[in-house]
Amino acid sequence: MINGIKPLEHSLRWGMVGGGGTSQIGYIHRSAALRDNTFTLVAGAFDIDAARGQAFGAALGVAPERCYPDYESLFAAEAARPDGIQAVSVATPNNTHFSICRAALLAGLHVVCEKPLCFTTQEADELERLSIEKNKIVGVTYGYAGHQLIHQAREMIAAGELGDIRIINMQFAHGFHHEAVELQNPSTRWRVDPRFVGPSYVLGDLATHPLFIAETMVPDLHVKRLLCARQSFIASRAPLEDNAYVLMEFSNGAVGSMWASAVNCGSMHGQKIRVVGSRASLEWWDEQPNQLRYEVQGEPVRILERGMDYLSARARAEDRIGGGHPEGLFEAWSNLYRRFALAMDAADRRDTAFLSDFWYPDVHAGLAGVRWVENCVRSADAGAVWVDC
Repeated sequence: MINGIKPLEHSLRWGMVGGGGTSQIGYIHRSAALRDNTFTLVAGAFDIDAARGQAFGAALGVAPERCYPDYESLFAAEAARPDGIQAVSVATPNNTHFSICRAALLAGLHVVCEKPLCFTTQEADELERLSIEKNKIVGVTYGYAGHQLIHQAREMIAAGELGDIRIINMQFAHGFHHEAVELQNPSTRWRVDPRFVGPSYVLGDLATHPLFIAETMVPDLHVKRLLCARQSFIASRAPLEDNAYVLMEFSNGAVGSMWASAVNCGSMHGQKIRVVGSRASLEWWDEQPNQLRYEVQGEPVRILERGMDYLSARARAEDRIGGGHPEGLFEAWSNLYRRFALAMDAADRRDTAFLSDFWYPDVHAGLAGVRWVENCVRSADAGAVWVDC
C-alpha cells in the first residue's frame, strides 16, 4: 500500500508547458505529480499569453522569474541554472506535442506528455530514438491505466485464469458532443479542428485509452490487421469523425472490436473493456473503477473489489486506502506519476535491470497508439477495408 513515504531520496525538479488556469487537465497533472512528493514544481510556461501564464504560475507558488513566456525560453533558462528542472510535463494542444517533446529531450529532460504523443509514426519513431539516445524517460498519460484493478486483470490473465484469450471488446463512447458544442466552447473547438488534433478526433482522443488498457491487460497480444469505419454525424466536424467502429485481428488468432464515439446520447463516459477467454471473462468499466467483473461459465458472477486482500500483490501495490473506500481518477494518475518518477530516477542511475521489468506507459506505448490511429484512418479513408498493421 502507498502510505505517503517518499519513494525517492530527492524530489525531481519539475516544470510544465501548458496546463494554465483554464486547463482542466493541468490541475490533474499537478495533483498527481505532487501527491507523493516525487516532483516539486519549480518552473513553467503555463499559458500562450505570457502575462497570464506568469500570474498563474505565481499563484501556484512558482517564482515569477521562472514563469516563462514559451517552452524555448523555459528549456534554455533552466538548463543554465544549477537547480534547473529535470523533467517537464506537456499539457498543450496535440499539434504542439512533437516539437515540445523533441526540444525537451534535446535539452536533456525527462518528459511526461499528454496523448497523442504526436501525429505520425515517423515523429514517434524520432522521439523513441531520442529517448534512448539521451537516456531520458518519456511517459504518456494514459491515466485510466493507473487504476489498480487493471493490474489485477493483467495478473489473472497472465496466470491463465481466463484460458486462451479469444475476444477483446473495447469502447469509449460518451454523449457530451452529440451537438455542435464546439460553437460555444473554445476548449472543445480545438479538439475537432484538424490543425490542432491531426487526422482524427475520437479515434485519437478516446479510443487509444481503452486500447492501451487492453494492451496492459494482455501485453502479449498484438494487432495483426484492422478494419475501420468512421462517421461525422455533426457535418461541420468532417473530415474528423465523432463516431468510429474498428474490427481487429490479433497475432494469436483472437479478435477484437472498438467503438469510439462522442455522440452516444445519454452516456456519461462509456469506457469499457471486456476480455473473453476460453474459461472465463473479465470486464472493467471506468464509471465503476473500483470493481472488476469476473465471470466463469456455469458459476455465479464475482465482483472483485479494490483494496481487498484477495487481490494480487501487484494490484495491492497501487492501493492508497483500504478496501471499501472509493478511489478515482486522481489516484490513478498519481499512481502513474509515481511510476514515472521511479523510472526517471532509475534512468538517471542507469539501472537498466530495474527498467527492464518496470511497467509504465512509455514512449513505445505512445508510438503504438499513433500507429494504430494512422492505420484506422488509412482503413476508413480507403472505404473501410482491412489493412495490415
